Parts: sequence; C-alpha cells; structure tokens
Amino acid sequence: MPLKTVIGLMSGTSMDGIDAALLRTDGIARVEPLAFLTIPYDDAFRAALRGCLGGIGPVEAVERALTDAHADAVARLLAQAGVAASAIDLIGFHGHTIHHAPDQRRTWQIGDGARLAAATGIAVVNDFRSADVAAGGQGAPLVPLFHRALAAGLPRPLAVLNIGGVANVTWIGNERIGTDGAVIACDTGPGNALIDDWVLRHDGGRYDANGALAAAGAVNADALAALLAHPYFAQPTPKSLDRDAFDPAPVAGLSLADGAATLTAFTAESVARIVPHLPAVPLRWLVCGGGRRNATLMTMLADRLGVPVAAVESVGWDGDALEAQAFGYLAVRSRLGLPLSEPATTGVPVPMTGGRFHPLAA
Repeated sequence: MPLKTVIGLMSGTSMDGIDAALLRTDGIARVEPLAFLTIPYDDAFRAALRGCLGGIGPVEAVERALTDAHADAVARLLAQAGVAASAIDLIGFHGHTIHHAPDQRRTWQIGDGARLAAATGIAVVNDFRSADVAAGGQGAPLVPLFHRALAAGLPRPLAVLNIGGVANVTWIGNERIGTDGAVIACDTGPGNALIDDWVLRHDGGRYDANGALAAAGAVNADALAALLAHPYFAQPTPKSLDRDAFDPAPVAGLSLADGAATLTAFTAESVARIVPHLPAVPLRWLVCGGGRRNATLMTMLADRLGVPVAAVESVGWDGDALEAQAFGYLAVRSRLGLPLSEPATTGVPVPMTGGRFHPLAA
C-alpha cells in the first residue's frame, strides 16, 4: 500500500490549543512521523470555546475562528517542515468536541472541513465520530487502531493511556489471549479537565504544573469516595464520556491543594478501576497526553497499577503528537474505506469506517 503524506490536526478537551502533525502513512501498519507543532489558544479564544461546550453560545462564530486557526496551524507546520502544500495528500481535521452524548446518538465536533480545504488548498477529512455514534457506538476513543500500529513489536499485553481532558486507554493483546493484536478501548474517566477547572476557579493558574499543588495537598477520602460512586465506573467496556460528565461538588469545600490532590487521585483511581475489565493485566502502561507531565499523577498511577508506568517517550513516541498523528492516520483509513473503530473499541456493532471528505473545489 503506498504511503500518503498527511497532516493530522487535533484540538483536545483540555482546550490547550491546536496540535498539528505531519506524517507519512499507509493507514494500516506504517507510520513515519515527520514534524509536529502546538499552537496554544489565547485566553480570549479559550474562553469563547469554553462558552460553546454543551452546544450553546456563539457556536457558528467560534467554529469559523477555530477553522481559521487550524488553517494557520497548517501553514506554520508546512513552513517549519519546509514542505509545500502541494506535497500533502490529505488533512485529518478532528475539530473540537463541544457535545458528546452517544447514549442519545449525538456527538458534535465543530470545525468546517470545506472552509479548511479552501483555506489550505489541501483535501480534508473531518467528522470522524458521527458514523460510529449513529450506528450505536460510543464514538470514542478513536485512537486505538493507531496505537496498535505504533505498538507493533512491543511486548504485550500493553496499555496505552492518553490523559487529556478525559482519559482513555487502549489495551493491546497478543495471540496467547486472543487474536494477535486484539484491541480493547474505552474512556477510563476524568483526565486533566477537573483538575484544570479546579485550579482555574481558584485563580491558581490554568493547570497544576507538574502536580505541585496536588503534591502539597492531602487526598480527602470522603470526597474521593463520593466521586468514585458515579455509575460510570460500574459500566462495562467499551464506554465513553463527555468532558463535563462528573460533578466536582464533593471537593467544593476543600483547600486549593487538597482539592487538587483529591481530583488527581480521582483520575488515577478511575484508571486503576478499569483493570478488572481487561482480559489480562498489562505488562506496562505507556502514558501520552498532558497528564504524563504531572509527576504527582504519574506516581499515583504507578502506586495503584502495580506495574511499570512511563511516558511514551520511553519507547520513542512523541506524547504530545500522538492524537494529531492519529487523525492523519485515520484520514487515510477513511479514504480507503477501512474501519476507524471496532466493536471492542467503541461498542459499534460492526467495524465502522467514517469521516466526511472535502475535496478541493474544481
């Protein structure tokens, strides 16, 4: 299968900014990362984007601004890499999730694919999740098949944990457990979103840098138990979450540091609670996303999981770039008519392709 030169774009639930990755891939087994950059959102746009969560507010205006910001990210990435737009076969444009309710068969990622194609001069695939949700799947996570391609040759069973605003896991098995390369995936629970929101509300900044606040605080056992009583944790896999699925009310009366410690423990404990649902205990956990930079969270994960836990850089991956790379990879799969999701990754009844193609205007 010939390799395609593609760009993947991701705006994650943490609302940090745009991740843009340049790679070559066949959409199956080969992935060759070429370049990557992140462009942070400014405070004004981040506030506007936050105001659209739930599908409210000035969505159309924010969608235009978001799309134009992604076009700028593409231009900057190409300039950084010294590559012409004409050399790019395709863009995979995730957009930004403002509402995700798969039980109602609804998911909404803003981002205008046709506008991005016109602005960049490159064909675009977007709307990756809708077909899965319409068919009865969770629509998330969509990165597991990409994780499987990257993990070829690594000892299994292996867990790849992405900690963004929401945390999700990809479990990759081996032939002793089932089909070689069998994959199970789900959202485990909160990632950074509750911690970030807590810090922001208390004027402590935008996030808990390196977990310093959590390290200075104490976990409140009663508040943690109340958070873990959420019915999501009793549901079988596969399953997925909206960014704002959890009510942080149990930590409302705590100090800034104790609240950060308790919410960090909530993320770690929710990851640990997925292990009994897996076919076999992973030999190790590889962590990507912003959460891998939170030393307190990484320590809590290692304590609760009882096996090695390390950032994905330990196996040569770029933990900031993976999600953006994944949507470039999935864009190629979409054009090939290959599945983006499987029953064990999203709960969709049959392997499901997806994505909406926006060719260049004639």
